[in-house]
Amino acid sequence: MAYDFDLFVIGAGSGGVRAARFAAGFGARVAVAESRYLGGTCVNVGCVPKKLLVYGAHYAEDIGQAQGYGWTIDGATFDWKTLIANKNREIQRLNSIYRNLLVDSGVTLLQAHARLVDAHTVEVDGKRYSAEYILVATGGWPQVPDIPGREHAITSNEAFYLESLPRRVLVVGGGYIAVEFASIFHGCGADTTQLYRGELFMRGFDGSLRDHLKDEMIKKGVDLQFNADIARIDKQADGTLLAVLKDGRTLEADCIFYATGRRPMLDGLDLDKAGVALDERGYIAVDDEFRTSVPSILAIGDVIGRVQLTPVALAEGMAVARRLFKPEEYRPVDYAAIPTAVFSLPNLATVGLTEEQARKQGYKVTLFESRFRPMKLTMTESLERSLMKLVVDAETDRVLGCHMAGPDAGEIMQGLAVALKAGATKRVFDETMGIHPTAAEEFVTMRTPAAI
Repeated sequence: MAYDFDLFVIGAGSGGVRAARFAAGFGARVAVAESRYLGGTCVNVGCVPKKLLVYGAHYAEDIGQAQGYGWTIDGATFDWKTLIANKNREIQRLNSIYRNLLVDSGVTLLQAHARLVDAHTVEVDGKRYSAEYILVATGGWPQVPDIPGREHAITSNEAFYLESLPRRVLVVGGGYIAVEFASIFHGCGADTTQLYRGELFMRGFDGSLRDHLKDEMIKKGVDLQFNADIARIDKQADGTLLAVLKDGRTLEADCIFYATGRRPMLDGLDLDKAGVALDERGYIAVDDEFRTSVPSILAIGDVIGRVQLTPVALAEGMAVARRLFKPEEYRPVDYAAIPTAVFSLPNLATVGLTEEQARKQGYKVTLFESRFRPMKLTMTESLERSLMKLVVDAETDRVLGCHMAGPDAGEIMQGLAVALKAGATKRVFDETMGIHPTAAEEFVTMRTPAAI
């Protein structure tokens, strides 16, 4: 059968664009349909604008610390509107880059909603297109629990476009989005409270990092409340919001921000009509080569609910393009030892196993920890401390995990991820020369195991 396209991609986020570009580069006829914004969540309402806002929030600390280095900065003020306007301009620039990447690769770009008709057919704006393969890469969407007054809350989608900085903010959630936005709002000057229903936030990260971040955020002035959750939200006559907690307490705020999870964005795709099955969590079920229950329809990225990180979606998109159109270069995605960073203040970064994961998997571990005041802060009044931790297999000496809380943690962890991928041992770390004076050298100078 002759098809209109070899590959039709639904969704122009990180994974979809990567798959489309490289498939076209391998000689395939490719189309992409996108109904929202080019670049997906990461570029528009995710990691890119979030990090720009984190930079903006951190300047408050930089200005305060400058006095210790002889700088007198009088009358410094912050304007939220300027930050948001400049962020918007940068995102528009990136949207144009994504458009050019697709068009210059020879991809047919359709900026409209697409839905599945059958195993080889997609409908866009009333017109049908056939394709040998269809790739669903529509990403995720934030969700707010179904509580009374949920319509008064916002999510990360809306937070990036707030017209003014709220005076009082309640951040609800305990994952990376929640701690990042609590840091952003607080750093920009809002009175910030973070609620989390569990004992301690950042579940899944190393316990030492979780405790360290809690202590540092409290020192900075964020009101952290654990074992706390909202039962309902009431909007008062003056426009302020009243959060009624499940324990009966009430908290007033000008903005209630929810970061309690994301769902796969499957709205209007008509997956059921094409016979595409979902897993028990509501994500698209795929095999190891990203095929759905309909072999000609594939899915990658946040819609499959594996590791919801931009570099992972990129790797999955590349794997699909290679397997379909350049199989001699195909290699499966390796989900082991994926590095990640949390751009809270202070930053967190990690790669490999946590102490808890290593023990659960049966390893006998040796731990190395270093806690110190960063050199940059020694001539300031800041009491912030950094944490670095290595989890080592006591039997083989292989480094199982690296964890850090402190300035530029993500930048430092990227290099360590290469070492872990290569199977580096603690001896290799010990025999590596440090760069002095840097914080990063702590990872190659820790000699004494921590008490267990």
